Amino acid sequence: MAHGLYALNFYSPLFVDQLKRGRKTATIRLGNKSQKYERSQVVWVTVGSRHSRREKIFSAIIDEVEVKRLSDISPRDIERDNPEFRRVEETRGFLEQIYDREIEPDALVTIIHFSQVVEAGLAGFGTVPSPN
Repeated sequence: MAHGLYALNFYSPLFVDQLKRGRKTATIRLGNKSQKYERSQVVWVTVGSRHSRREKIFSAIIDEVEVKRLSDISPRDIERDNPEFRRVEETRGFLEQIYDREIEPDALVTIIHFSQVVEAGLAGFGTVPSPN
């Protein structure tokens, strides 16, 4: 794995509420990203467009990284990525919008499962922020 600070960036601000409420706990990315992300890695979860300002939503720890064929992703993978979707076809259509190209059903995808890191106040004093 390469060293340094990494981010899981989401382009759409529509995901901010799902992320903050803990409804989105995974992301499905096109290709094999297992060399970039691995279990126990700490990342920033951010929202914003490529080559522009981004907002840090929270820090997260990577719980699991799975590489599969798009056609093999489970309903649970889909729901963790987007609680509004239930079928592989919906996820495939969404990925085609994001990547702006047709994606074959046997394309490799990486499912990155993550959990929010709740940061305590300074030196253990203060309150723990709520996830809203």
